[in-house]
Parts: sequence; structure tokens; C-alpha cells
Amino acid sequence: MNNSAVKDLRRPRVSLKIQSLAALAAIVAAVALPYMVHVAGKALGIGTALGETLLPMHFPIILVGLLAGPFAGAAAGIAAPLISFLLTGMPGKAMLVFIMIELCSYGLFAGLLRGVKMPSFAKLLSVQVGGRAVRAAAILLSFYAFSNAAIKPAIILTSIKTGVFGIVIQWALIPLIVYLTDKMQNNKKSD
Repeated sequence: MNNSAVKDLRRPRVSLKIQSLAALAAIVAAVALPYMVHVAGKALGIGTALGETLLPMHFPIILVGLLAGPFAGAAAGIAAPLISFLLTGMPGKAMLVFIMIELCSYGLFAGLLRGVKMPSFAKLLSVQVGGRAVRAAAILLSFYAFSNAAIKPAIILTSIKTGVFGIVIQWALIPLIVYLTDKMQNNKKSD
């Protein structure tokens, strides 16, 4: 199989330094955005519902994976929820491990698809489905194999229904940001 058919040559390798800085920026965003959204939700009297609807922690993790690669995506995905929990108490203790698994999967899958030649929207959709599938598997394993009754399997579908608006926002913005980033990189090359 011709490797050039699989890899998109417009995506240069990202140095470890840039990947590390990108992961750090994604962690900061994935801690700050949910905090701001939850503060807004509290001010509006709807509590955490706004965060569950907008999915603000997912956005920077998926984006950093698509832009900087699997190391940055997975590292930010696993670290951001833990740091957020330690600083803000969010996400809740019962969901922390599952969100860490989900976001690590998002970042890893996005990073692995970074150089694959396919539309950004298709990459994003693959990442969203893959991350949710891994999270669902972890919840089911926890519930059925380890008798963890703190999280019920019904949360799998409930969280998808609740987060539809956030998913649609990701569909609108993430491919656009990736496109604009690619365009800026291509303009730099031609200068």
C-alpha cells in the first residue's frame, strides 16, 4: 500500500516542544472553559446542565489532537479532567475516571487521524463516535463486571442526548478551525 495515499502530506510533523505546549494550552482551556460555563449555568439557575449541554471540555481536547497529534491529544485528555477535579471539584468524583478515559480517547483518536487524508468533519465524527464508544464500554464494564452502582448504564444515552447541542457546535467550529490553521500553514510555506 502506498503510504502517501494514507497520509496527508500537508501535515508536517509537530516537534515535541510544540506538542507539549499545545497539550498545556488544551489543558488550560479544558479546565477554564467548563469552569466558566458552570459559573454561567449557576448564575442562570440551571446548575451543571449548561456544561452537560455545551461539552466545553471536549472541544480543546479534540482540537489539540487534530492539530498537534496523538501525544498532545491523549496527554491533555487524561490530564485536564483530573486537574479540573483537583482545582474545581468538576467533573464529579463518580464520573471522573470515565471522563478521563473518554477525553484521552478523543485526543488519541484525533491525533491518530491528524495526518489521514479525509475530510475534517469525517475525522471529527469518527473521534466523537470512538470516544463515546470507549466511554460506554468503560461504564458497562464498571457496572457489570465490577458492580459499580454509582454510575448506571442509562447515563450513556442520556449524556449523548443532553450533549447534542455541544456536538453540533463542535461540527460547526472544529473543521473550520482546522481548515483555517491548514490555510495559515500553507500560506507560510508559500512565503
